[in-house]
Amino acid sequence: MKIYAIIPARGGSKGVPGKNVKDLCGKPLIAWTIEAARKVPEISRIIVNTDDAEIAAEAKKHGAEVFTRPKELAADLTLDLPVFEHHLRALEAEGDLPDMIVDIRATAPLRRAERIAEGIELLQRLGRAGADSVRAVSSASKHPYKMWRFNGEHIEPFLGEAHTGMKEPYNVARQMLPDIFQNNGCMNAFWPETILDKKSMTGEKIAGFVMDEWESVNIDHPVDFLIAEQLMKIHYAS
Repeated sequence: MKIYAIIPARGGSKGVPGKNVKDLCGKPLIAWTIEAARKVPEISRIIVNTDDAEIAAEAKKHGAEVFTRPKELAADLTLDLPVFEHHLRALEAEGDLPDMIVDIRATAPLRRAERIAEGIELLQRLGRAGADSVRAVSSASKHPYKMWRFNGEHIEPFLGEAHTGMKEPYNVARQMLPDIFQNNGCMNAFWPETILDKKSMTGEKIAGFVMDEWESVNIDHPVDFLIAEQLMKIHYAS
């Protein structure tokens, strides 16, 4: 089975300017993801999808190919679907459309190679009939049953009793609430037709596997770099 990894990494981050090439424990952020992908034997091509020359240079330096996306697909509000559809159409035009695509984000530096392989194996085992895609998840950092929204000067549960089936779940011990998971952005995999035919990043049948919270850190804010740096020292110390 021909499996390609695509690492979407646009320039112009507002939360952490230049984050994809910002140093993390001696390497640019994107290098950690490229190096993890290179340790997965099932992946035959690793392609960084970017609009940024500096990101492209670092990607090549660390062993990845580069696919240049047009600027109109690198805006702040650009969705993932048109980016991947554009990329896959280009591969299709070259006669090189893979059997499976692995979407791994540069902002998840603590994700290990074996986790990427785990997601690949799961989608392979389920096959096209069993799943359109697979996503890595981790325990939700905040339980949605304990979230609020404003109604004028008052607050009300974001999810009421009609949704939760519980009276005042926000006053219940967390251990009594159902397990809730969040997409951690560490690893998504899908068949090409999920993107090209179903026009979706996931399709309808979404398989999942759980990752530990420490390895699911996603860098969106400056403080996340500090957290990732400390976790790197703990879990990846030589």
